[in-house]
Amino acid sequence: LTGESVPVHKAKGDRVTGGTLNGSGSFLMQVSRIGADTVLAQIIERVREAQASKPAIARLTDKVASIFVPVVVGIAILTFLIWYWVGPEPQLSYALVTAMTVLVIACPCALGLATPISIIAGVGKAAQQGILIRNGDALQQAAAIDTVVLDKTGTITAGKPVLQAIHVADGQDENRLLQLTATLEKGSEHPLAQAIRTEADKRGLKTLVVTGFHSISGHGIRAQYEGQAYQVGNVRLMQTQGLALDGWRDVLAQLDTAGLTPVFLADQAQILALFGIADAVKPDAAASIAALKAQGLDVIMLTGDRREVAEHIAAQVGIGTLHAEVLPEQKLAVIETLQQQGRKVAMVGDGVNDAPALARADVGFAIGAGTDVAMAAADVTLVGGSLAGIDKAIRISRATTRNIWQNLFGAFVYNSLGIPVAAGILYPLTGMLLNPMIAGAAMALSSVTVVVNANRLGRLKV
Repeated sequence: LTGESVPVHKAKGDRVTGGTLNGSGSFLMQVSRIGADTVLAQIIERVREAQASKPAIARLTDKVASIFVPVVVGIAILTFLIWYWVGPEPQLSYALVTAMTVLVIACPCALGLATPISIIAGVGKAAQQGILIRNGDALQQAAAIDTVVLDKTGTITAGKPVLQAIHVADGQDENRLLQLTATLEKGSEHPLAQAIRTEADKRGLKTLVVTGFHSISGHGIRAQYEGQAYQVGNVRLMQTQGLALDGWRDVLAQLDTAGLTPVFLADQAQILALFGIADAVKPDAAASIAALKAQGLDVIMLTGDRREVAEHIAAQVGIGTLHAEVLPEQKLAVIETLQQQGRKVAMVGDGVNDAPALARADVGFAIGAGTDVAMAAADVTLVGGSLAGIDKAIRISRATTRNIWQNLFGAFVYNSLGIPVAAGILYPLTGMLLNPMIAGAAMALSSVTVVVNANRLGRLKV
């Protein structure tokens, strides 16, 4: 499914995907999706839709082809009349042969095949690499990309944060506050919340009962426990609540230096605890970003995390430009600003908060392990979750676009040369006319040439 046929360890409670193979042993599984809802069925449907879709260049070709046929018929009639009026004896015979030869050699087939056959080959090649392209327009647009904007959590990083540090206020119990925070975060799907819940589970801390859960996009969450209101979130949330950070600045600086993301727990009066969470950079992130830069692309990081943490991650992967502490709606604004500067922008993300930016970008890339909302908003889905897929997708897109133009150029040259020869333009010089059988063979060969050229994409090395 990902283009990388290597075993993946699965343990109790893990999700397994239909269409994959169980290497050894046996296990009991619970079916959560069937039929058209399975991952494999959705991949097949996505590929079919992309292969059947028409990019802008194909729609232009269709318009040309719709004019091509009546023009060829007109040329054939004109050829017949000229040979009938001024041709040698037997005039009718010459007129019929040349007119028919024009009709035989003219090949709208090559023109009509030029784009769709390349799209089919390009989308198929991408699917082999674990890259699902929504439609032909996305494939064409990706070739023009000059700027790649990357979300941090789950895109550059693994999206599996680990709680590494806990600092509590004087007189507070660490386990109790961890238990409370994990309970408050129970309704959150954010990876940082999952890290806190995982640590609480490891310590055997049971979930409490909370009420009034409310998610604050880009800030954190609020909920109530035993009638007391609490909030869990970032520095921005603490500031909006008017809570003093003075006693926590040294600890905050330590977390920033270590590249840990801070998450606060507070009641209505004070901050109770500060958690430091690390999200490891994906092993191939630095190499993948270097490959994008080698193609001449500008790479930018976009994150809602603190600037100090963002700079720490950016330095590890070789990104020089970043936007930190941005809210979901601000991510959209960053994309729009880049586009207003005349850039062709690709946005890469995995979360619900990335969906508006993914939809607004010229091409949106969704990480396969991300949310359904992100994948629905994106033009391209990277099934394996590797950033290397971005570089591969752009290479395949550029190769496919070149292939389309090669096919169109070949079809244009063939018809531009073949039709005049079939009409007898060389007769005054050679005294011979093109044999209709040779014209038929040339017509078939032109279509075969287009197909053969498109199939070269299957051997493309990415």
